[in-house]
Amino acid sequence: MKTLITLSLILLMAGVVQAQDFSDLDKSPMDMIKYPKSNSETNKIARVIYSRPQLKGRKLTSLIPEGKIWRMGANEATELTLYKALKLDGKEIPAGSYTLYAIASGNEITFIVNKAIHVWGAYSYDQGKDIARVTVPWNSGAKSVEAFSMSFGKADGGLDLHLGWGDRHAKVTFSEY
Repeated sequence: MKTLITLSLILLMAGVVQAQDFSDLDKSPMDMIKYPKSNSETNKIARVIYSRPQLKGRKLTSLIPEGKIWRMGANEATELTLYKALKLDGKEIPAGSYTLYAIASGNEITFIVNKAIHVWGAYSYDQGKDIARVTVPWNSGAKSVEAFSMSFGKADGGLDLHLGWGDRHAKVTFSEY
């Protein structure tokens, strides 16, 4: 009887172990940038969580729709968290979480901070929830970037958010409030 119970437990455990099914690496893996890069709780200013699609031989114009709203990445829309109030193009953005969108048009890109959060893609984008918009140059760079990338950098009196994908690069500056 004891042998039968032990054998049953072993078979049950083997089934549990085999039942674990882990997903493959996402084709557009999620990433996070923060400023400053240190892990100090006292000096946090901003964080962005976004997915990083890759070109994989495709043209950038097929991935970023010209003149249409774009979620700035893939999968869930890009999320911006501000730990303190900042300004974008003179408009105050209170501390909190927001969605980032963009509209690329020729050699310009309009960067949008929107009140909506936890949204998939740009399908439910509502312009009425925009807090701030700024249009900046969408420059051609010397180096091509395979995976959509973002980084923060220090700016005089604020913070720069750099975007890069393919041969296109842009910089958006948040100023201190």
